[in-house]
Amino acid sequence: MPSVPNLPDVVLWSIPAFLLLTALEVVSYRLHPGEPDGPVAGYEAKDAATSISMGLGSLFFDALWKIPIVAVYSAVYALTPLRIPVEWWTLLPMLLAQDFFYYWSHRGHHVIRILWACHVVHHSSRKFNLTTALRQPWTSLTGWPFYLPLILLGMHPAVLAFCHSVNLVYQFWIHTERIGRLPGPVEYVFNTPSHHRVHHASQGGYLDRNFGGILIVWDRLFGSFAPETEPCVYGLTKNIDTYNPLRVATHEYAAIARDLRAARDWREAAGRLFRGPGWRPPVPGPAFGPASTASTAPGTVPGASRTAGAAETAEAAGTAEGAGPAGPDPSMSAAS
Repeated sequence: MPSVPNLPDVVLWSIPAFLLLTALEVVSYRLHPGEPDGPVAGYEAKDAATSISMGLGSLFFDALWKIPIVAVYSAVYALTPLRIPVEWWTLLPMLLAQDFFYYWSHRGHHVIRILWACHVVHHSSRKFNLTTALRQPWTSLTGWPFYLPLILLGMHPAVLAFCHSVNLVYQFWIHTERIGRLPGPVEYVFNTPSHHRVHHASQGGYLDRNFGGILIVWDRLFGSFAPETEPCVYGLTKNIDTYNPLRVATHEYAAIARDLRAARDWREAAGRLFRGPGWRPPVPGPAFGPASTASTAPGTVPGASRTAGAAETAEAAGTAEGAGPAGPDPSMSAAS
């Protein structure tokens, strides 16, 4: 593999900024906590400790997952005849390309349940502050296929890793309620705290929206954008009520295992794995009589894409608001 310029470890260099910004946000809540019944969620010690623990654990597990991923990327890069030169003028287009594929990876991790089992970790907090950005999964082996086109087009794996790190660092600052809406052109082009609050909200038309990493224009182009119009309620449509990092990391995999054991046939088992997180098999109806009209697609529970497990979607269907899986106009789930 050809050598590439030494690219900085932007995550490592950003750690002091992470710590400083988090400390400033904590102090801001001490000085101006907001209205007692207002929408500002603030900090909770146990929740913040869990988020930080998830972030520290992800550093260890990500190092393990990088071994097979780098092996696959290196093999594909060696096979493709294409090469993108690593120059100052190519870095910005490569960052934009990575952000485009990040959008599709992120969207896929919301609408395919086995992928959501990884990403659900990041949405499991009912708080929204800078420590929420650190609440990262421990099973992040699921995103690499989305970036294979970039390797095939000649992007060096090390450059892809650099672009991914830049994307991750950018998303740290948007996990806050302390910044309101920014000037219109910024809000139109970039992912901002306002847009990302919507992404982490669990109610109504906010579900499964605003998947962009650095840019929000992808959501505007592909029909998944929603503006912030009402206070956000954070977390899952059915929250897991635990601060145990191991349970936070694995609860959706456990729910999938329960659903697979209860599956009646292979079609249901496949649906439990590869359909949306709120999917459940259609309930058999009477052989004769008037056709039943549903307000959602067959087998989909409205607003259930953030439930703790599809085995409990019957309950979620009675309480959740919103729509089903993401789509061009959905009535419709690592920072990353």
